[in-house]
Amino acid sequence: MLVKEKVKQAKDLLKEFNIDCWITFVRESQINGDPTLAYLVTADVTWHSAFIITRKGDTCAIVGKYDQKTVEDSGAYDDVFSFVEGIKSPLLDYLKKIKPEQIAINYSEDSEICDGLTHGMYLTLYRFLKEIGYENRLISAERIISALRERKSDTEIKYMKEAIESTLQIFDEVIPAIKVGKTEKEIAAFMKSKVREKGLELAWEETVCPAVFTGPATAAAHYMPTDRKIEAGHVLNMDFGVKSHDYCSDLQRTFYIAEQKGAGVPEEVQKGFRVIREAVEKSRQGMKPGREGHEIDKIARDILVSHGYEEFPHALGHQVGRYSHDGTALLGPAWEKYARKPFQKLEKGMVFTIEPRLTVAERGVVTIEEMVVVTENGAEYLSKPQEKLIIIQP
Repeated sequence: MLVKEKVKQAKDLLKEFNIDCWITFVRESQINGDPTLAYLVTADVTWHSAFIITRKGDTCAIVGKYDQKTVEDSGAYDDVFSFVEGIKSPLLDYLKKIKPEQIAINYSEDSEICDGLTHGMYLTLYRFLKEIGYENRLISAERIISALRERKSDTEIKYMKEAIESTLQIFDEVIPAIKVGKTEKEIAAFMKSKVREKGLELAWEETVCPAVFTGPATAAAHYMPTDRKIEAGHVLNMDFGVKSHDYCSDLQRTFYIAEQKGAGVPEEVQKGFRVIREAVEKSRQGMKPGREGHEIDKIARDILVSHGYEEFPHALGHQVGRYSHDGTALLGPAWEKYARKPFQKLEKGMVFTIEPRLTVAERGVVTIEEMVVVTENGAEYLSKPQEKLIIIQP
């Protein structure tokens, strides 16, 4: 069902961008697959394969003999041709029939999700096309692929909501397991056991999902849980997500470990949490179609700096989809490593995280990560936002 949805969406995108033809060209995709392939076919393919969509709405797959039935069963393609000896002849025959002036292929300097065509496969395709004088018609498919991944369908949103709901349930279930003296590894193991009990998959690699950080002397992000023990008076935060139907959640929650039963939360921790909440909410309020990601990132940075905190050393938020980091547009600053991503315009259907962070001296890192979807006039939470610190009593 989802493949048919996305192939239909791709037809509309080629019309919107006035591009004659888009080819996804792959081989042995289980080993070296194109990130886009999962939107075009329901299984991996073996021999050289071409998935072709045109501005006129034609769809064609040219695949090895043993992959033909699988592709036909998807119901997404008007024509499915198979070959035994080689793909060149059926591919060139089809292209000569449709006579495209532009052929979009999957490469990009700036966006990893659009850069699935290997150099070897590019050389192969170029050599084929040169035989019929089409080699100079190649352009990047970045606009098509970005929009296809970023403009989420109702089905995609449904799957992501399911993943978010399961993630929030596990965050609730871990609360009684958080105790002074427990290690980060023990907390992570508890959460992974809950993932297995629910028959789910982790949203990213197991070594760092969930990431669990307690106290001030932590790696702060993208690091595995350690033998560091939870201590009273420290802040604990977790970065965690699961998959539902191959779609991800990516959320962070912050906890405070009370120093004694009934004790309150120190003002510096409360202030840090209030500032993070303000940064998340004001950023969400600033999001709407047409705005650029760096504008939203600046909202959060300015709030933190105005309250005396340092800027966070990363983008405010990334897109989420089939991967926890998924999409070309980014809520980020104009830093070299982000290339043109912060200057992409927000569009309806894009799903982003919002995840500012700050450090409270001698306590730890305070951060929240929420997921929002861009709507016609703004952005709405997909996740139920954390509005209060979660206090762990001894």
